[in-house]
Amino acid sequence: MEVPLTADQLSHLAEVAKAKGRTIDALAHEVLSRYLEEEARFERAVELGEAQLERGEYLTHDQVSQRVKQLFQS
Repeated sequence: MEVPLTADQLSHLAEVAKAKGRTIDALAHEVLSRYLEEEARFERAVELGEAQLERGEYLTHDQVSQRVKQLFQS
């Protein structure tokens, strides 16, 4: 698979790779892996939040505002 990059993207990637003592390919693999891991983590968090909503486990805007006010008054 090939991913076309703009000249600016390639230049920036090369600078970061050089600063880290890595090859451009190694850094690109790391970046892609981190993105995929973060995307999966986000999807799990959304699913957890949706399940909590379905169970009625949430705070209203007013409840959150009240808790924040209490934190600042302490």
